[in-house]
Amino acid sequence: MLKVGEIVKTVKGLVETKVDLMKLEIQEEFLGIIARLILLVMIGSIVLLVLLYFSLALAFYLSSVTGHPFMGFLIVGLIFMLLLFGLFYVRYSPAVQERIQLALRNFILRNRKDSEDDN
Repeated sequence: MLKVGEIVKTVKGLVETKVDLMKLEIQEEFLGIIARLILLVMIGSIVLLVLLYFSLALAFYLSSVTGHPFMGFLIVGLIFMLLLFGLFYVRYSPAVQERIQLALRNFILRNRKDSEDDN
């Protein structure tokens, strides 16, 4: 006959193993999220640099077309100001906020969804 002490010891071992497994899964998920956040910051930085160089190129081109050195930069500045006002106008739009949240959720938490699909 089995002893109660052995059953308790076996159950305790199973619970400890399950807790350790959950800790490892949480750690892997956390590291995956951190890695994707770092990647997102790097992508954002590169996009900003590309936008800066294209803006400067457009400003110099417009300056050469208009014949005034400041006019190209003024036009590019006005374009960015219009974009800023447009974004400021739609900042509280539920549709825009949902799209941004969905995109970030898909990018950052994609690994979690993929692992759930595998199960």
